[in-house]
Amino acid sequence: MILLSKKYIATILLTVGLTILYSCAKNTGVSAPIAEANSIAQRLVSTAVAQQPNNPKFGQPIGCTLGKDCFVMHYFDRDPSPAAVEFGCGRQTYDGHDGIDFAIPDAKAMAKGVPVIASAAGKVLRVRDGVVDRRLQNQTDKANVAGTECGNGMVIDHGAGWEAQYCHLRQNSVVVKPGMQVEKGTVLGMVGNSGKASFPHVHVTFRYQGKPVDPFVGPDAKLGCNIARNPIWDKPIDYISTGLIRAGFATKPPDQNAIWAGEFSETKLPAKSSALLFWVQSYGVLKGDREQYKLFAPNGQTIADQTSEIKAPSRTWLSYIGKRNSTNSLTPGVWRAEYRLTRGDRVLSEVKREVELR
Repeated sequence: MILLSKKYIATILLTVGLTILYSCAKNTGVSAPIAEANSIAQRLVSTAVAQQPNNPKFGQPIGCTLGKDCFVMHYFDRDPSPAAVEFGCGRQTYDGHDGIDFAIPDAKAMAKGVPVIASAAGKVLRVRDGVVDRRLQNQTDKANVAGTECGNGMVIDHGAGWEAQYCHLRQNSVVVKPGMQVEKGTVLGMVGNSGKASFPHVHVTFRYQGKPVDPFVGPDAKLGCNIARNPIWDKPIDYISTGLIRAGFATKPPDQNAIWAGEFSETKLPAKSSALLFWVQSYGVLKGDREQYKLFAPNGQTIADQTSEIKAPSRTWLSYIGKRNSTNSLTPGVWRAEYRLTRGDRVLSEVKREVELR
């Protein structure tokens, strides 16, 4: 069903009125001027309907299961000011972000290969490949990718005024060329970390008649977040503004670089390690969220039980608890850990992990 704006409804009503007038005039011999007016109005309606966005239905542009092995890290910024807000009225975006970031957990997942796929059938217009995958960490890194912010990617004309740009694909993974016709679901390349990117993901910007469109609300939507929504997805995509990225154990304090690189994924560690730390990486935490950690020794003894409140919002959050090795060896056996992130009385995520010390 095509949803028409008020100005197009007014045009159609005008046409209906003129058509009725024309029918009446036929019996009075005054049909020529009315017929001309009717013809003009009919052309206005045809033009008005033609100008309505012919919404194709776009598929998920990444070959993974959201909430299991991938997630939406950033949404479309709907605030015209230097502040930022996404369609769900949350803050999981940043100023000027004109697309959706579909992310994967780390560089190890990237190396295995997660496909970027065409959201709809279309013609490939432009392609770039060969940009190195590198996690940006500071302003100097960002300056070094000036002119290649999209990294490896492509622009596809999906027809009827629609196009999509796919960015940050893995170096030398792009398999399409300019001029190629692709079908919906065609593999375009692999998720990467090229261009202006600080984590492995594919950024997708949909455009209608050259203007970026938030796919969760559709074209011609008003700014802000409390608005009517006409999403262009072919299947509903859940809005999850806070969630788990990864969790695991480490023998030394982890940092974001190591976590995004895929380190600390071991499930067996030396009992003589200097420490045993349980860490959790999340996205979209807000001020006032509470996290509870528990760590249990192989005999069931509670080694740590810590609850704390997050003091400031963060699009990417990393925290941990643990036990130092004050003796020659930590107790061998299976250690267990639990984590819960809550907002008020709502549980945002729960994690349970085990590691064997030997």
